Amino acid sequence: MFKRFDPSTDVSTSTQVKASVQRNLKSQILSTNPKITEEQLEVVLPKKPPLIQYKVGPHLMLYCSSDEEQEPLLFQSRDGPILPTLKFVHAYPDLKFRHVVVDEGAIPFILGGANIMCPGLTSKGGWMPPDDDDVDVDVNNKGEGLEKGDGIVIYADGKDHALAVGVMKMGSRIVRSKNKGIGIEVAHFLGDGLYQTNEIS
Repeated sequence: MFKRFDPSTDVSTSTQVKASVQRNLKSQILSTNPKITEEQLEVVLPKKPPLIQYKVGPHLMLYCSSDEEQEPLLFQSRDGPILPTLKFVHAYPDLKFRHVVVDEGAIPFILGGANIMCPGLTSKGGWMPPDDDDVDVDVNNKGEGLEKGDGIVIYADGKDHALAVGVMKMGSRIVRSKNKGIGIEVAHFLGDGLYQTNEIS
């Protein structure tokens, strides 16, 4: 999605986000990331100043801070989930976005822009939130399985920082049982055009 992103040519119209739209963005983030609190989100995304919305191509919206840098914070493709940029994730590690862990062997492929195949999530080193019917499930994590279309932050085994953001192409239960095909469509990864963009102006 952002592999060859260039803000000087790919960004068109910009508008200040209305208060109602900003509330809706926050509401979507809270509803899809239950471990993030409203208080945490209010600190990093305050009501004022409002975000700036940029249109990228025909179907993509980029939400940026409204200070001088106008740093990209969030994005959304069509009616998909609201996703954080990696720099936003790295800047606020206490925000617990829903996440998965891929095995170490998947790292070079992801950094090349590839989607994540199911075995990268199910093999040794991979991790997904447990589904309801998992045996020996930690009661604190019970029922946190992922569904098709969920936005997800992607970490790699043994690494502290997220390396990509994407959308589940199938639910975690199906990923485990099928164990083949694309499990996650990668939307944004370390080193892509968006990651290299410090400001939109």
